[in-house]
Amino acid sequence: MNDPLGDMLTRIRNAQMRGKSTVETPASKLRAWVLDVLADEGYIRGYETATGKDGHPAIQISLKYFDGTPVIRELKRVSKPGRRVYMGVKDIPSVRQGLGVSIVSTPKGVMSDAHARNANVGGEVLCTVF
Repeated sequence: MNDPLGDMLTRIRNAQMRGKSTVETPASKLRAWVLDVLADEGYIRGYETATGKDGHPAIQISLKYFDGTPVIRELKRVSKPGRRVYMGVKDIPSVRQGLGVSIVSTPKGVMSDAHARNANVGGEVLCTVF
């Protein structure tokens, strides 16, 4: 698999289209850090580590719905393995006039765009969520 983070985002999109309450993805530190930001911003209920069916470590993600519709309306991968996207603190995009969140990988860790601006750090824009 070339893009593990893109795979996780696609699994979340697919599970929400089917109305699933949970989705499972292989475990990695980057995925857990991105899920921490999604949980802090209120886009998912939470996640927990588990052991997958094949015996490898996995992450069980609890999705969040409001009145039967998914809380996450749009989930886009920005920086891809073929084209990395790095931005300075002044260039980090605001998603839908601040209603959404950009998830940024900075030297101080993976954080939302607002936290990156407060910490005055730029980095790789991983994905946007609305």
